[in-house]
Amino acid sequence: MGSTPDLARAQWRKSSYSGSNGGECVEVAALDPHIAVRDSKAPAPILLFPATAWSAFMESVKG
Repeated sequence: MGSTPDLARAQWRKSSYSGSNGGECVEVAALDPHIAVRDSKAPAPILLFPATAWSAFMESVKG
């Protein structure tokens, strides 16, 4: 198992589907070789996924 990513350097970005009305938003941050995912309203816990698994998930969602 690899080392724990440095979450202090995470640059979070909101989903492009999130509105500006202050609702629930999903945020992601690239922390090579992981992708971190959190809820903007409740930022803990943070979920970590291998970048390859996240990429496969995103392709599946798009299809």
